[in-house]
Formats: sequence, C-alpha cells, structure tokens
Amino acid sequence: MAYKIGKRTIGFDNKPSILSYASVVGKKEHEGPLSQEFDYHINDSFFGEESFEKAESKLQKTAIGIALDKIGLKAEDIDNIFAGDLLNQCIGSSFGLRELGIPFIGLYGACSTMSLSTALASLFIDSGAAEKVIAVTSSHFCSAERQYRFPLDYGSQRTPTAQWTVTGSGALVLGKGKNKPYINSITFGEIEDYGITDANNMGAAMAPAAASTLIHYFEDTGTTPQDYDVIYTGDLGYIGTQLLYELTDEKGVDLRCKHSDCGNMIFRRESQDVHGGGSGCGCSASVLASFIMHRFEDGNFKNILFMSTGALLSPTSTMQGESIPGVAHLLNIKIDDELSN
Repeated sequence: MAYKIGKRTIGFDNKPSILSYASVVGKKEHEGPLSQEFDYHINDSFFGEESFEKAESKLQKTAIGIALDKIGLKAEDIDNIFAGDLLNQCIGSSFGLRELGIPFIGLYGACSTMSLSTALASLFIDSGAAEKVIAVTSSHFCSAERQYRFPLDYGSQRTPTAQWTVTGSGALVLGKGKNKPYINSITFGEIEDYGITDANNMGAAMAPAAASTLIHYFEDTGTTPQDYDVIYTGDLGYIGTQLLYELTDEKGVDLRCKHSDCGNMIFRRESQDVHGGGSGCGCSASVLASFIMHRFEDGNFKNILFMSTGALLSPTSTMQGESIPGVAHLLNIKIDDELSN
C-alpha cells in the first residue's frame, strides 16, 4: 500500500507497473532526432478531421488503441482513464475518449499532465481501487497556438524564447505485472510563481517549479542525482533548462551530468527552427511512451526520475496581466535488477 516518504513523497509497496505504452506524433516531430522511436506519425495536421482540435482528440484515441493492441486488451478491460490536455475544459481528452466507455477522470496540469495522470493512476493501482488504468495526454501545435497566442493565419513572428508545442500524444497502460518497469514513488509539486508574465517564455515560468519539486524529492528520499541513471524534465526547453541548473546550484545540487529535457530532445533546434525547444503536454508524454520506455526494455535504464512541468496560465489570465504560475510532478520509475538483464 502507499506510504509517505518525508514530507511530500509517496512510495508504493505493490509496484504499479507500466504494462504497455504508445506514442503518436506529427510530421515535424517525426522529422526530429527521435523519429524511429514513435509508434505512429501523421503527415496531415488535421489527421483527416475537420479541425485541429478534433485532430488532437484523435491523437489520444489512436495512442490508446495502439497501447491496448500491444498487450491484447480492449477498452472494456480498463477500469479508469486519467486524461487531460491544454485546451479549454480539456476538450481534447473528453471528446476524444467519450466513445470508449471507460470511467473518465479529467485532469488539468498543463504540460505536467503526463506525470500527474500517471501518479494518480498509480495510486489507484497500488490501493486496489483498480486493476488496469490508462494515463494519457496530448497537445497540438495548431490548437495551442490558436488558444494561447495568435491564429496561424495571422503569421505573427515568434520570439527567441518561444517554444514549439509538440503535436503528439503518449499513453500508458498501468496495472500489476511482472518483469515490467514500475512506479516506485511519486512527488506532487507545489505551485511556484516567480512573476513571469511573458507567455512566450514558458521555460522561465516552469523552471522554479521543476527545481522545487526535485529538491523536495531529494530531501524526502535522502538521494542525490548520482543515484539515478537519468533525470528527465518535461519541456523546460533550452532556456528553462539553464534556469533549472542555476536554481538547483543555489541548493548545492548539480544536475548537469544526469539531466535531460524532453523539450531539448524531440527537435533539432537549429534546422527545425524551434527557438527555445519543444513544449506541450504531448512533449514529455510522447518521449516517455517511446524513447524512455524503450531504454527500459533494452536494459539501459534501471532507475530514473521523470518529471513533467506545467505553466498554469490561460488566455483569460494572460489578458488580465496575471503572472504565470508553474507546477511540476515527479515519478521515480524503476525496474528490478534481476529483471532488467
């Protein structure tokens, strides 16, 4: 059963396991350095639908379908689904998953939603409240631009700090299983707000939350970065990553030799013209449900930290001149030594 570690971290006795996973991405993501890692890619931003928002819904549904097919499960075998996205009222998730007939737990953690959904799903599995659950999220460049910044038709110039919202979705099927990577512990982060107001500088808004959650996790567990194979953050991008290092340096924690950011991994910065790197719910989700899980399968990873970071803004708050709060939630994912060989 779940138990408390220190002040903020929760450990699990029953090893909620990642039974299956899948990733679906867009054309630009497929052309990036992780091209061969993803399960499926689309060349049409509309994904055969009438709008970008409907295309995003289809991304989630497709990722879930692939993840279930991998282990021979159907929607009726799943007890709950934890899902969210960046769109108002999370319509990417609710409209995309409404036909599955699975009890739906809608979440909004902005770009931290992959870690948030997986953490809550793990609590359900560990407690016995469910046997099999899905954690899924998505983002779409075009739907995010339309909601948060300017319509694509406007042709606005992007600032150097701007990040490129990933068109993609990642889905995990969790349950109790043997010989599988499992969620060993989780840490829910607190909201951090350093007064950033630039909606085109998400990395600066999210970096303080990432630093806060990591420091609290290390304090709770008595561990250091050297105890892990890799520490992944969600989508801080190039600017947010450097700010994270500065903030953790102040606490005497050096992440540089152990850290990678999904927003820096998914695109080729210069040749793909992504400025500050990748962002969006689908960024960390698609990297987790492909590259990272493949490394567990290959035996290269045994113990990692995965932390999605989110900027909790809305069009309304931005127009009212509000600052951009950030939040970050962390997963410790492990596989037993004797099972990873």
